[in-house]
Amino acid sequence: MRAALFVPCYVDQLWPAAALSAVRVLEAHGVEVVFPEEQTCCGQPMANAGLASATEPLARRFLEVFGGFDAVVCPSGSCTSMVRNHYDPFLAGAPGFDRLKARTWELCEFLVDVLGVKQARGRYPRKVALHQSCHGLRELGLGVASESLRPKWNKVDALLRSLEGIELVPLARPDECCGFGGTFAVAEEAVSVLMGKDRIADHEKAGAQVVTATDVSCLMHLQGLARRERRPLEFKHVAEVLAEALP
Repeated sequence: MRAALFVPCYVDQLWPAAALSAVRVLEAHGVEVVFPEEQTCCGQPMANAGLASATEPLARRFLEVFGGFDAVVCPSGSCTSMVRNHYDPFLAGAPGFDRLKARTWELCEFLVDVLGVKQARGRYPRKVALHQSCHGLRELGLGVASESLRPKWNKVDALLRSLEGIELVPLARPDECCGFGGTFAVAEEAVSVLMGKDRIADHEKAGAQVVTATDVSCLMHLQGLARRERRPLEFKHVAEVLAEALP
């Protein structure tokens, strides 16, 4: 299979290891990865700020760049959700848009739902805690939220748990928001910080050595708080964990 890699702005500028690791993981599963160099921001920051006129040209550009690929894979739940769930006001009815939405996946759901991966390759003998990012959990359906009465299932959890030697530690509040929320962390700084500290305390109490997530934005927020308080936790995107486990 041939897939285009969509790299979010903050991954490109601040956490490129997530994108490089995603390439390694995809290629290890036989995927030919293409990186369209003309790609730009998906427009999520502008949309979240209510700037529709600034979002629309970016949405149209995304369709131009990625519309011709059979699969678009992104190491971010929030940016994937932007394309699938929030582009309709700008692109509804545009040729190729429905096809693009149906073929844009977050990395883990692509591995599980498209490639059918049931057993992740390699060994990762560490205690890991999974932070479930809000967009991936509630907008993409990567897992079942705690308030739901449906049987619990989580694609990312299952993928990580299948690694040899890993110990996925249980959290007291497994799907609580980290407090980042994009501009929320700026507009409501005090609340954002307290929410992040609560999540860090939960991970530490569980005995985690590594905190992982599908979104770099959440990891950056938590890592920044942990560093300021000299917490010993490590923070790695799930792609990094899967790549480091490979033989």
